[in-house]
Amino acid sequence: MPELADYRKAGVELYEKLHLATFPVAIKYIKDESEIPPKAVRPSQAGQKWSLCQAITYSRRWGWTVSMTSDDNFCTPATASHRWVDVSADDLLQSQLFQAWHKDAEAEKKRLRHGLDQVGEGNLPGLNQYCGLISSPLAHAPLIPDSVVVFGNGENINHIIHALTYEGENYPTSTFEGFGETCIKGGLVPFITGIPQIVIPGMGDRTFSGVYDYEIAIGMPAGLLFIAVENLFKSGGRLNLGNPVRTLLATGINENITPGFKYLRAKIDGLEKKKIKEK
Repeated sequence: MPELADYRKAGVELYEKLHLATFPVAIKYIKDESEIPPKAVRPSQAGQKWSLCQAITYSRRWGWTVSMTSDDNFCTPATASHRWVDVSADDLLQSQLFQAWHKDAEAEKKRLRHGLDQVGEGNLPGLNQYCGLISSPLAHAPLIPDSVVVFGNGENINHIIHALTYEGENYPTSTFEGFGETCIKGGLVPFITGIPQIVIPGMGDRTFSGVYDYEIAIGMPAGLLFIAVENLFKSGGRLNLGNPVRTLLATGINENITPGFKYLRAKIDGLEKKKIKEK
């Protein structure tokens, strides 16, 4: 079984080999607040509340270890979706109707049904045992993670997908709704289902947590981290585009490609012919 040092080392490898702009993030779900590391940042202790996506941003950009429970999280739908509090389905629905994200109550019910399908309704009772999460840069994770979420550009994430699926398994299976992307699909769904998820940052990510417009992410069960690192850049053998990406450059081009190039080429050729004659 991999030890904490192995996860940390894999986090460093992934960060360095992909030239990532931010740290891969380790997410650990806790059953009791006694599991919170002593040096973890906890917003409520400073009289603040953050969202889960903000905690992940602080981990991947600032290198902070952050603890989040219901007391620390102002994004109450995320708290309810994680089952850290006992909120009825009707109350969760009503909270979203106030937001008016969707056309009407029926549309919102379908959206919540879609969210349940992602997690798997049979997995919901198991969530009640957890009370929060710890987010940290993977290279300095204080505990063995349950999920790992990696932000990057399309090329970074494509390399990870190729590595995960190199052996014909571990295909990401994702659906998208534009809400709860990082906190649900980046961490919770991979942990609960064991299936990697592609994350297209959603409303909260863009409103609260400073996700850049080009960034996407992948969330994976922590155990798949080692497959991702082991198979990185193996897909396609010598044809693998690598990192930095070796794009194919056009060949067979000459000065005839534009009128200006062609004109100047003729002038240069004329000057060269003139020099030969003068000799």
